[in-house]
Amino acid sequence: MMTGAIPPTQPPPETKRSISKPHIMVFPYPAQGHLLPLLDLTHQLCLNGFTISIIITPKNLPYLSPLLSTHPTAVSAVILPFPGHPLLPPGVENVKELGCSSNPLIMASLRQLRKPIIEWLSSHPNPPVAMISDFFFGWTKDLGIPRFAFFTSGAFLASILHFLVDKLHVFESTEHVSLSELPRSPVFKTEHLPSIIPRSTSSEDFENVKDITMNFSSYGCVFNSCECLEDEYMEYVKQKVGHNHVFGVGPLSSIGLISKGNPDSDVDTKALMSWLDGCLNGSVLYICFGSQKVLSKDQCDALALGLENSMTRFVWVAKKDPIPDGFEDRVADRGMIVRGWAPQVDVLNHVAVGGFLSHCGWNSVLEAMASGTMILAWPMEADQFVDARLLVEHKSVAVRVCEGGNTIPNPHELSRIIAETMGECGREVRARANEMGHKARATTEVGGNSSEDLKRLVKELSSL
Repeated sequence: MMTGAIPPTQPPPETKRSISKPHIMVFPYPAQGHLLPLLDLTHQLCLNGFTISIIITPKNLPYLSPLLSTHPTAVSAVILPFPGHPLLPPGVENVKELGCSSNPLIMASLRQLRKPIIEWLSSHPNPPVAMISDFFFGWTKDLGIPRFAFFTSGAFLASILHFLVDKLHVFESTEHVSLSELPRSPVFKTEHLPSIIPRSTSSEDFENVKDITMNFSSYGCVFNSCECLEDEYMEYVKQKVGHNHVFGVGPLSSIGLISKGNPDSDVDTKALMSWLDGCLNGSVLYICFGSQKVLSKDQCDALALGLENSMTRFVWVAKKDPIPDGFEDRVADRGMIVRGWAPQVDVLNHVAVGGFLSHCGWNSVLEAMASGTMILAWPMEADQFVDARLLVEHKSVAVRVCEGGNTIPNPHELSRIIAETMGECGREVRARANEMGHKARATTEVGGNSSEDLKRLVKELSSL
């Protein structure tokens, strides 16, 4: 039973806003890679005249601060208590606190918000005409208002999920899985398929499967992606849903509000950018593995040795990673270690940055593509193997350097790949990435595909 639930006769706390404009409900999933792009989309909807109610739990409320301050009369926070789960530690409300392994438990917890959301909808004097909810929340399709599924990963991943939801038997085999129906008929190792697809038959896992199956039968599908990166998979999705309520509005980081900064960061951004100013164009390798992954000591030792031997200039966002003793001193003339959050969009767009050693999380992929930066791919979990496949094999804008969250790379091989791809041997890959950057930026500008799809989305929501 949910403790602290809000009585049905009393709507949950909401900030004041005008009710004269079209009203939309937004429901983000509490993981940074999911939250931020949906909040960036919310910013765009506010700019187009909508008022928005955002469902949020108390500990995730600070993420809304930029939106609430920028659109004080348009955005409302609908604060619902986090329901909890017997297997979740008390106080956990965001995936960053436990990592991707907590996704099934957090998804199961948030399903318990169905009743309070329905009570809020029924008691509101101006109920929303539609809901945009994360693709993890398939159950929100049945709340009585048109639901648009927001995909924080690409159409390639969505196509794979749709293909596999009724084929869970593939995980019982160690054979490679051929996704024959999809464009290019990709083949994956089972361990490289998206981890959101359950590997067991527990009831909670099957609830996750049900949520996934509901996405393509929702009123619409909105992707933080663009045709220049995923044209054939966007087309596949349109064929499967059977209508044109499919919108590719990314990269949202190019037109967003939330992705641009972190007010709680204690990183000296000015010093970082000044250091980059002193480097030759394209000479710096930027290294970051997202907001959740912390490397092991052995992984850090291998990466540090590979960087040291490569003689490449670098910025390493190390967070809590155990950097080897003495490493920073030995590379002080050509390397910079950043502890904590870094302004990734700004760094990737700096002319000194020529490569990005990345886990291939979707937000990082889009930020790299929009900046025209080549990726050195080290996929580790979740959707990252799928994203790396798209970049390395389909678009040829990336080079694979390692695979697996627990893999310890060979430091000498790593050193060789870094030196070659950041040098003359990587010229063609860097050129293709740069070309992709031009296309990705153009798509969000006036007349671009993503800009036009955003217009279509606004028109569709307004018609409701």
